[in-house]
Amino acid sequence: MGMQRQLHAEDGFTLGAYEAMPEGTPRAGIVIIQEIFGVNSHIRAVVDGYAAEGYAVVAPQIFDRVKRDVELGYEGDDMTEGMKFAFQESDRAKTLVDIQAAVEEIGKWGNVAVIGYCYGGLLTWLSACQLRGVACAVPFYGGGIAAEKDQAARCPVMMHFGELDQMIPMSDVDDIRTAQPDADVFTYPADHGFNCDHRASHNAEAAKLAKERTLGFLAEHLC
Repeated sequence: MGMQRQLHAEDGFTLGAYEAMPEGTPRAGIVIIQEIFGVNSHIRAVVDGYAAEGYAVVAPQIFDRVKRDVELGYEGDDMTEGMKFAFQESDRAKTLVDIQAAVEEIGKWGNVAVIGYCYGGLLTWLSACQLRGVACAVPFYGGGIAAEKDQAARCPVMMHFGELDQMIPMSDVDDIRTAQPDADVFTYPADHGFNCDHRASHNAEAAKLAKERTLGFLAEHLC
């Protein structure tokens, strides 16, 4: 369903992306923000899934400024390499410039949502607070949002967290709820990464419910 393409950031940088279109005219646009593991087969499947729901969807390769076409697994050296790309070698301000390019490109099809997972969940929250043209945002288990909880969202936000997630304790989720009373914050009896069916922490029931809630949120704020 999808295809590789190029995006052009406002500072002149060109980055790769995976894009998928629905059958017929798109209802609106979605930007999917990857985990630390790159735009791998799972993220491409997520893009395809939202395209099947009627949206134009693109996932920018946000590590391209560090290393192009990153695709990693979920354990061992791949985990270490992904953490390094995200938290040591990437310039977050430039990463947001690249996400802005994706928002503007997919915005040709209407209003735009940003949805992100893990590290991409944090970037989704920052996109809601800092980027232009974001109509709504949905972070999934975004590590680091608690440290940025006092930023002001420019659009409606829905967040999903796992109650068994040792990287994001429920005390952090409570702090986010207190700081952002207008955000819809849901928790599930699941671990970090519960949406990803390529990981041992996948929880099909939680993933299904979170997707249903997200689709309802998109229908309300995009279409």
